[in-house]
Amino acid sequence: MSGSDNADDDIQKLREQRKAEIMNKIGKKRNPGVNVVDELNFRAFISENRFSVLDVWAEWCGPCLRVAPVIEEFSNEFSGKIAFGKCNVDENQNIAAAFAISAIPTLLFFSEGKLINRITGAYPKEALEKQIRSIFPGI
Repeated sequence: MSGSDNADDDIQKLREQRKAEIMNKIGKKRNPGVNVVDELNFRAFISENRFSVLDVWAEWCGPCLRVAPVIEEFSNEFSGKIAFGKCNVDENQNIAAAFAISAIPTLLFFSEGKLINRITGAYPKEALEKQIRSIFPGI
């Protein structure tokens, strides 16, 4: 591989990183009800909320992008009852490893800081809502 090929690869990587940063910032502004969870605030997120759901996703994942608006809707519908967060698997590999995330999207359900259930895959809103209500009865 020539030096210019390496430079092109480096430029492409930088472009992809910058795009991810911009998309993340846009997402933060657009989703005020959904917490951005990373390795620094993960423990606080699950311990400060009685009930929480963490959407483990990636920007390049088509099914993850289909689940994202549903999570946004749920954050509004269950506001004050369940906290919703999004954790980018590419940026938080220690969280992915800790919970043996092998496929995305994966929703992790926590009650009082403890993992109580998980769902992997993109499901319709109605199916996810049914799961949420069965996992967190009385919500």
